[in-house]
Formats: sequence, C-alpha cells, structure tokens
Amino acid sequence: MCSIYIPTQQLSFYIRNPMNQIHTFTLENGLRVIIQEDFSTPLVVVNTLYQVGSRDEMPTQTGFAHLFEHFMFEGSVNIPEFDAPLEFSGGESNAFTTSDYTNYYNILPAQNIATALWLESDRMLSLAFEQESLNVQKRVVCEEFKEHYINQPYGDVWHKLSALAYKTHPYRWPTIGIDLSHVENATMEAVKAFFEKYYHPNNAVLAICGGIKKQEAEVAVRHWFSAIPSGKRVERAWPTEAPQAEARVLEVRADVPSNAIYKAYKMGKRTDSEYIALDLLRDAIAACDTAYLYLDLVKEKRWMSSITCYLTESLDEGLFVIEGKLMDGIAIQDVDEAIQLGIAKAVANLTENDLQKLKNKVETFWRFSETNLTNRAHNLAFFEMLSTASDYFDEFEKYNAQSLSTIKETAFRVFQNGKSNTLYYLKPITQ
Repeated sequence: MCSIYIPTQQLSFYIRNPMNQIHTFTLENGLRVIIQEDFSTPLVVVNTLYQVGSRDEMPTQTGFAHLFEHFMFEGSVNIPEFDAPLEFSGGESNAFTTSDYTNYYNILPAQNIATALWLESDRMLSLAFEQESLNVQKRVVCEEFKEHYINQPYGDVWHKLSALAYKTHPYRWPTIGIDLSHVENATMEAVKAFFEKYYHPNNAVLAICGGIKKQEAEVAVRHWFSAIPSGKRVERAWPTEAPQAEARVLEVRADVPSNAIYKAYKMGKRTDSEYIALDLLRDAIAACDTAYLYLDLVKEKRWMSSITCYLTESLDEGLFVIEGKLMDGIAIQDVDEAIQLGIAKAVANLTENDLQKLKNKVETFWRFSETNLTNRAHNLAFFEMLSTASDYFDEFEKYNAQSLSTIKETAFRVFQNGKSNTLYYLKPITQ
C-alpha cells in the first residue's frame, strides 16, 4: 500500500466500472447469494462464507471453527473426496478462519461452475461424519498448533496478547484455540452439534464472480441449494468488555532471537467510523517505511530492526496493534515510551496534505484489490454479512469523508497509554 499511486482521474475508471453491478437474492432457506458478471476472465470464483468463527466457541471447546476449516474438505456422504472432482474440472479450493467467520472458496473455469456448486451444496447438506476422517483432521490441526504456536518463536503471542486485552469476550482466545487438548479431545457428538448449529443456509453467504451470466448462475444456485433445509437462527450474546481503566503490561521470557514488543489498543468494530479513521492512520504511524515510528525507531535511532501496525477487522470491539523487534542492548521500556510518544507526534504533525496522500494510498490499494476476482468474491460476501454487498463499492467514500479533525479526535481517544495492552516478549536472562 505504501508505494503505489494512481492519479485520481485513473481511479474514476474503477468507480464507474459496470462490474460494480451485482445481482442479489435470498433463497427460501435463508441463503444469501451475490452474483457478479465479469467476462474479462474465463474463470469463476465460488465463495461460501459461514458466519462462524472462534468467537462462537465455548471456552471449554475452542478451535472448533478452525477444525471445521479442515474437516469440511474430508468429503460428504455423496462425495468421498472434496478436491478430486474440483481438480478434475480444472479448479482449486482453499479456506481460512477468523474470529468472526470461516471462508471457503473455489476457483475454476466458468463452464464448470456446476462442479463447485455441487460440492459446496453437498457438504452443506450432508457432510460425512466419519470417525477416521475426524481423527485425521484432528491430528493435522494439532500438528499445526504445535508447529506454529508451540514450537515457533513468538508463536504464542496471540494467546497472550488476546488474553491480556480481552477479559470476558471470546476474542480472548485465538482462532487456533486456547489449548491443544480442546481439539485433541473433541468428540464426534460435540463436532456434529457445532456443525448443525452453524453450517446451514441461513448462516451463510454465497458469492459468485466471473465469466458467467447472472441468470445462468442463479438457475444453477437454485438447483443445487434450494432443497437444503434452513437451520435454526443463530442467537449471539457475548459478554461486553468492561471499559479498560489502566494500562496492562505482561512480560514473557522465552527462547527467541530478539526482544519484541506488542502494543494493542482497543478500537471500534469493523462497521464503526472509528475503524475507517484508524485504518487511514496506519501508514502515518508504522505500517510502511515512510511512517513516523519506522523512521524514528528503525532508521534514525536504530533501536528496532522492524516495526509495523495493523487493525483486527473484528465484528465486535477490535484492536489496533503495533509490534516490532528490538536491537540488542536497547531497553524495552525506552522503546515502549518512544512508541507512545511517537504515535502522539505522528498524529499531531498530520496535515491536510498528508491525509489526502493517505486517502490516495487506501483508494489505490482498494481499487487494485477489486481487480482480483478472488478478493472481490470474498469482499462481496463479507459486506453482505456486515449489511449488504453493495456497500463494498461505496467503502472508499467513507474513507474520503474522514476529516483531519475527526481522525485526530479518534486517535486521541484510542491511543491512551492507560488503555493500552502491552506484551514484552523477551529473551532469557543470561547468567
């Protein structure tokens, strides 16, 4: 995002692009469907988003949404191996899990779209619950847990940072789960109950983008999905986090190559204007090599070897996270203070001209992302989950409407040291 620039007159092409037109409808079973024609490609993307993530899990049964990300590829009653027919049709598939939803997508030649719809509808209707298949995926997930979260340097950062920032909300554990044993001990009965509660049409969004006529795609969707029974409406009521009254600091020592710092500030949910303001500020604070903290702490002082920042795209109260690795011999408390001071300076020094450049970068990134078929299908499904898919095409207008005063007020409210959650991840003390 930091190095791409397109003149405004060029960007107007994307804004007026007829591809922004979408066709939406809802089946009687509650499945929301978005279709977008794009005949610039012979491919089609079939994206199925289930509104279930790690926040939907019980504290004693975490990691289930991520387990299903794997288990859903084990096949259904009528299709013993999900990927085989798709690959035979010239396609491929993948999936990912977040705290709020799980997303599955298939990319294949448009003339073979029926294969993807057949596969997706059959596993939604009749996923095969075979004990051996479940055992295989439990082992896969457990190995992933060990490899990336237990045996990897800094691997448990999100276990510790999430638990530091959230005390009651299920965001207090990462998508992989709290503990390895939760997936290891998952019973078939518990897994089935999780599937029946969340993996049904009225808790899902189907987005189709690519070289297929909308009428043809709608007929195919209705053929493959209309007969699937609607599940029970999912009722969600998570505990609300109490306002944070003071700074939280956790110090951890482990066998890591360098000291690291992670600072998380509570911020609004994805649909709040606060998210937009802070997303604009990322590049000014630490997200690229022209950002204030990068120039100050990496380039000039040489206190850190790296620093960056990002936002969690959470449907409930999220986090603005700053993280980086320290150079040897630098006191982590000094870096912590410099980060807090640097945020204040970056915001205070922001001008109208700077803000316009940030808006240009965001719009450029947004419009280029829109040209990617897979990104577009996912984004249409994501925005349909939030409110309505058409909001996706108006998203930049929310960024463009942000004023300098509003952004500075938001930053002042969010970046208070008394509301920060800081993890010092340190090397062992040498004797």
